Amino acid sequence: MKEYEETTAFLGQWGPYQKIIFFLICSTALANGLVLFSLVFLNGIPKHHCLIPEVNLTEEWRAAIIPIEVLNGKQELSRCSRYRLDVVLNLSAQGLNPGVDVNLTDLHQENCVDGWNYSKDIYQSTFVSEFNLVCKDQWKQPFTSSVIFIGVFFGSFISGQLSDRFGRKPVLFATMAVQTIFTFVTIFSPSWAVLCILIFWASFGQVGNYVAGFVLGCEILNGNVRVLFSSLGITLGFSIGYMMLPLFAFFLRDWKSLQLGLTVPGLLYIPMWWMITESPRWLLSQGRVEEAEAILRNAAKKNKIDAPDVIFDDPKEVNIQAKQQYHIIDLIRTLHVRNTTFLLFLLWVTVATGYVGLSINTAQLHPNPYLSCFLSAVVEVPAYISSWLALQYISRRLSFVCILVVAGSSLYLIQLVPEGLSGVTIALEMLGKFAITAGATLVYAYTAEIYPTGLRNTGTAVCGSVSRMGSILSPFLLSLSVYYKFMPQLVLGTLAFVSLFTTLFMPETFKKPLPQCIEEMPKRKRFIPSKKNMKRQSHIQYNTCNLGSWRTVGRHKSGTPYLDEKGVTTEG
Repeated sequence: MKEYEETTAFLGQWGPYQKIIFFLICSTALANGLVLFSLVFLNGIPKHHCLIPEVNLTEEWRAAIIPIEVLNGKQELSRCSRYRLDVVLNLSAQGLNPGVDVNLTDLHQENCVDGWNYSKDIYQSTFVSEFNLVCKDQWKQPFTSSVIFIGVFFGSFISGQLSDRFGRKPVLFATMAVQTIFTFVTIFSPSWAVLCILIFWASFGQVGNYVAGFVLGCEILNGNVRVLFSSLGITLGFSIGYMMLPLFAFFLRDWKSLQLGLTVPGLLYIPMWWMITESPRWLLSQGRVEEAEAILRNAAKKNKIDAPDVIFDDPKEVNIQAKQQYHIIDLIRTLHVRNTTFLLFLLWVTVATGYVGLSINTAQLHPNPYLSCFLSAVVEVPAYISSWLALQYISRRLSFVCILVVAGSSLYLIQLVPEGLSGVTIALEMLGKFAITAGATLVYAYTAEIYPTGLRNTGTAVCGSVSRMGSILSPFLLSLSVYYKFMPQLVLGTLAFVSLFTTLFMPETFKKPLPQCIEEMPKRKRFIPSKKNMKRQSHIQYNTCNLGSWRTVGRHKSGTPYLDEKGVTTEG
């Protein structure tokens, strides 16, 4: 049976049909870029201190009632305590002055029993100020960020299987609707617990439509256009949305207004249902040959090309392949596939933890979070361009080796920068973000190239789900800086070097057709193959997806059958 890409070559690679699919699917990623890191602003921590009620205090005591603490070598007002209000009221009524008649260090302190006063210099309101996620409830702030990635975890896991079973297009639009609806409903959250439930479902839909759209584009587009889409097109759509986020947040500084603004793009995607087609590859894998041919004939009409009278000249062979239904257990069923899957898990965890951790942390590199978020988004553009060039001209394993060396080295070197050279520190962290972002792009394309059609979306989604464990922990990883300033960078750099070693055991997929079944999955080869293996590989050649079109004509000494399409015995 011919390869799918060979069969559909009559369409060309860059006609009107492919252009419509390319740009529409890329545009769906814009909403993902807007929503994913909106937590930087929605969950931002404004400056705050204990609220002082309107009581009869002199101006001197009102200014002195908040203790002074030293944090990171700087004096700041205490965020979680004040001098006991009843004692201060008594001293103020006696006409005593703080620091002159009264030694403040002798006074007892109390918690913020009347609430907090939040600065509005940067944010009008956030999750933190709305639900008081500070002091004894401070753990809820990073946990809220983690909930977003818990939703992404389950979204990656479940939507992938739904997409493989019900189709790429229905899941793409269903999860897009989930993201839009629940992003809007969060505005009405009466409590922090309800907020967490709603943002869980919003993030569930967010990753579901990104993965479904990514796989849909990879399966419809062919050749260099597919590489352009997977490495540059859809990622630039995401980065454009990411760069628009600080603009939205700058003008919508109240968290409810920002959430409302983030729902608008979802409504604009409704007409795309009638413009984006289902994946013909997926239809073939389900045995729906007539529907696949109808889509391809319609595509040929749009491209002003005459389709052949019979596109799939042997439907029986297509149906044989279509009966090969795969499930999530197939990711670990055999030794070869299991090893590949676990190595991909580690690679995905590394790039996901680094990408999320550095994206959140770079917002703290500059006093203006809107500017720092924009810079963090801008650095992704050259990263995506680099990954596109790498996919075009460099083998996959070599690409990951270079990326992980740059990421690990830059994050390690941050520790050696003198205290006064903050610009160098920012540059090194941005270099690490650049490398990790390129890796995050490559790992999607690499995974899609490894797994066969019936398992591709599930494989990509499960790898993404496992990687979210790192994303979930990233907000708490950043809190390790309390113990050592550069501990987060040290952990991320170590992960990069560990993954660097494991890439040596990964299979190569560079310039190879997408596999249609598990038996066609690329296997790891030695860097310098032995003569024995080379001889054996040259003698044993067979069609692995459809053994029905071959026949056994001889056996190797080890008992392995020689299979030849023309019935010619291969000498061993």
